[in-house]
Amino acid sequence: MTNGFPSGFTWGAATASYQVEGAVSADGRGPSIWDTFAHTPGRIADGTTGDVADEHYVRFADDVRLLADLGLNAYRFSIAWPRIVPTGSGTANQAGLDFYRRLAETCLENGVTPYATLYHWDLPQPLEDAGGWLVRDTAERFRDYAAVTHDALSDVVKHWMTLNEPWCSAFLGYGNGEHAPGRTEGADALKAVHHLLLGHGLALDAIRSEGGTYGIALNPAPIHAASDSPADRDAARRIDGLRNRLFLEPLLSGQYPADVLEDTGMSEWFAAQEADLPLIGAPLDFIGVNYYCPTTVAAPDGPISSLVASTQPGSENVVAVDTGLPQTQMGWPIQATGLRDLLVTINKLAPELPLYVTENGSAYPDEVTADGTVEDDERLDYLQQHVAVCRDLAAEGFPLKGYFAWSLLDNFEWSWGYSRRFGIVYVDYATQARIVKKSGRWLQNFLTSARSGAE
Repeated sequence: MTNGFPSGFTWGAATASYQVEGAVSADGRGPSIWDTFAHTPGRIADGTTGDVADEHYVRFADDVRLLADLGLNAYRFSIAWPRIVPTGSGTANQAGLDFYRRLAETCLENGVTPYATLYHWDLPQPLEDAGGWLVRDTAERFRDYAAVTHDALSDVVKHWMTLNEPWCSAFLGYGNGEHAPGRTEGADALKAVHHLLLGHGLALDAIRSEGGTYGIALNPAPIHAASDSPADRDAARRIDGLRNRLFLEPLLSGQYPADVLEDTGMSEWFAAQEADLPLIGAPLDFIGVNYYCPTTVAAPDGPISSLVASTQPGSENVVAVDTGLPQTQMGWPIQATGLRDLLVTINKLAPELPLYVTENGSAYPDEVTADGTVEDDERLDYLQQHVAVCRDLAAEGFPLKGYFAWSLLDNFEWSWGYSRRFGIVYVDYATQARIVKKSGRWLQNFLTSARSGAE
């Protein structure tokens, strides 16, 4: 392929099971923490749930064909643990395994390579009732679920990610309560970090086999200090530790950052978990990077109440600073160069490790025009900027192997419900009609011209 990308570069789009599938009680699926959370009044901004979502559970074949028509050659989807093991442990549900086999086979029939994520946040509710990711048993049950799933599907799925964004699972789920299960546990959220990473390590050990590739998808972010003052630099160190180093260092270096454990008062607890580090730090075939925006932080004068629920245990008084960059509807600053900075930083930690951009996208209040089109110029510009960064890195010989747009479809955007649209394909939730947005057409034309130039 031309356009600055090497032959064999992977182009895909991504989704997540609870956000798109719907059919939450079909074919033996059990309840997840997101079913419970979404049905709790006041938890979701627009009062909606994922009960129906995009009906991807029944429309998946059309959605895969649409993805292929856009010129994409890979589909990153997640497997719903409650479809495979409805109570979180015990006997596997064959109907759930059959669904993902049909999905993977449909991908292959359409020239699309399936990339499966084993956990995109939909923990079976019975496991949460038993302690969730705050207890070690959940990591062991994740290993069992991963092994059953891989054994059933490894002939049709060759590329696997254990976890998606464990930072979100731990700190939004157990830190500030913004995400399911909605708990506010302070520094104990770091126990969830460890058990998520242990689950990754246990699963990797159970499923790795020849002929497949195995990794994890993280959501690190470039963290900048608002000024050169010692207080602001220390604020950046703290947040970089919680957001980035707390995950990258055990995965790539086999140890947790001591300063983060000290900041959070968790050094003693983590010392008792050291025997798990070889599993967590086992070699990876790739790392997936989900990138949306950078963060600039400052340390204001004065203390903050210790009662504040935060994603920043031990550093609750650190605040995000608006630097004047353009923002998406989410309020996230747009800075494509941050993607380069992030990938280069990870590459320095593991120079030979292949990297994928496994999510990248933006939310805007899209509307269908009178002629039936969606003119999402802001998203188009966002995609162009970030694809250009990937092109430059690939042209330099950087080990970047693929790019997945987030998301293929507009969907249930977690605590925002359906009030935020990230898709390159518009979904009319009343009719379930799909409309390719201008950004999706641009990507289609970009890939078509690139392939034509290679012929």
